[in-house]
Amino acid sequence: MVLGVKATHWLFAYLAAVVAVTLLHEPWLLAALLAVAFIASGLSRLKILRRAVLAILTFNLTLSLGYAMVAAWQGNFSAHYLLLVNLRVLLLAYLGFWFVSRVNLIEACRFSPTLSFVVTLAAGQIEAFSRALRDFRLAFVSRNAAAPPLSARARHAAAQAGHLLDKSVCMAAETALAMRSRGCFDDYSNLPPPVCGRGAGREGSPVWRPRRPDTATAYKKP
Repeated sequence: MVLGVKATHWLFAYLAAVVAVTLLHEPWLLAALLAVAFIASGLSRLKILRRAVLAILTFNLTLSLGYAMVAAWQGNFSAHYLLLVNLRVLLLAYLGFWFVSRVNLIEACRFSPTLSFVVTLAAGQIEAFSRALRDFRLAFVSRNAAAPPLSARARHAAAQAGHLLDKSVCMAAETALAMRSRGCFDDYSNLPPPVCGRGAGREGSPVWRPRRPDTATAYKKP
């Protein structure tokens, strides 16, 4: 795992590679770059390729079939374009999985405190959802001694999707409150500048967070 300043350099190199790949419009060149990345990724190349293919398989297959049907109906089907799009997405996915497997992303973003906070927050969200998916899978397997029918799998997938949607909404609200409590949101940006003290000479410490008059509280001093 790459750490420290070197990780930051690899982050910028990865971002530059992503931009460069989007500017290439020749399938043979994308295929050559994919072969170079495949060879350079070392012993984990097959694992990275498998993860990249599985990550884009459903989306690319749906998009490719939709394009093929519409383009064939309109009479302007282009195999060059279809090959170009699929190779570009596969190369970008491969580079992304290769980068994540070799570079500590939190260390790479250490140059920016805000970016480090966002990456850490995203990593926590990913881990929480991964754990939920793993629990769903294990629970489904433990309740089906034999292979379940397709209808049972569909109901399980629907229940899982509903739970993840509810969880994402709840976690978004909790995350927003946590970020606000840590100063990420400035809810006082439209208030007048802070003043010092309360006397005629305005002496004293600055009042950085004036109390809003409409704020209600049930707290009473003992």
